[in-house]
Amino acid sequence: MSSFQLEDFAAGWIGGAASVIVGHPLDTVKTRLQAGVGYGSTLDCIRMVYQRESVFGFFKGMSFPLASIAVYNSVVFGVFSNTQRLLRQQRCGEPEASPHHSLSDLLLASMVAGVVSVGLGGPVDLIKIRLQMQTQPFQEGKAEGELGWSVSYSPVSLAIFPPVFAASLGLKSRAAALGEQPAYQGPVHCITTIVRAEGLAGLYRGASAMLLRDIPGYCLYFVPYVFLSEWITPEACAGPSPCAVWLAGGMAGAISWGTATPMDVVKSRLQADGVYLNKYRGVLDCISQSYQQEGLKVFFRGFTVNAVRGFPMSAAMFLGYELSLQALRRDHAVTSP
Repeated sequence: MSSFQLEDFAAGWIGGAASVIVGHPLDTVKTRLQAGVGYGSTLDCIRMVYQRESVFGFFKGMSFPLASIAVYNSVVFGVFSNTQRLLRQQRCGEPEASPHHSLSDLLLASMVAGVVSVGLGGPVDLIKIRLQMQTQPFQEGKAEGELGWSVSYSPVSLAIFPPVFAASLGLKSRAAALGEQPAYQGPVHCITTIVRAEGLAGLYRGASAMLLRDIPGYCLYFVPYVFLSEWITPEACAGPSPCAVWLAGGMAGAISWGTATPMDVVKSRLQADGVYLNKYRGVLDCISQSYQQEGLKVFFRGFTVNAVRGFPMSAAMFLGYELSLQALRRDHAVTSP
């Protein structure tokens, strides 16, 4: 069998689509908790979103991830599987020569997948978060005036002070600030607005934080999945059952997303920054300001919803991937001469 297989990319696409449908409502809650204001807890956030925006509020910004994250996961899973298979071939001579997985192969393949994921997923995540956050009020902050006094800004203060004052703080228009008109009318408008204002580099806002999240995050995603599925599956079986895939995938997702929460908070804040104002100069500045204003606990905001969301989302991802991969390979085996 060749070390490079296109079936991994197709199966990754199907798994990615399944994960978006299952996980997007809780992803919206997670983003609101991490980058929004006024939420006391996860349940409070769910209640407020439902009261203000009905059930459709939980699916805000889903069309773009559904179209793009499927492609994104296709590449991530394809790169991981083919890199792992190539490393095994270099080590053993044949891609399927060893029945057991090498930890070093899994770690290196996960790191490669993490780097590739940022190149594709950075703009996808940015657009998703901007669309999720545009209905939110400003996060309170302070700006120093020319005379040395500090002022607090919020939607109320923008209604009182003139547009010139708002412009001096780097804020959007009063109408957008007060939620009278969304900042973005959809994914395409969001992309064009960002490119027009910040250039192509603007689509990669928060990419450094995403790298710091995804490289270790994918190691704690693929490695636990592989070893858990092997551990759950009896030795007599040729491969893991759908139940084993679901359980191992869900646990891997909960582990990965739970441990990635601190850097995910930083990434979310950097990417949400710019909807109405720009307050962070980079990763370290975001960490510093967040810690000074809200303490260490801010970096664990959304931990519960991340871990809870990670289970069904990743379970659907791996189950969709494994089942579709089996179907594709079976079909390939039948149709091949």
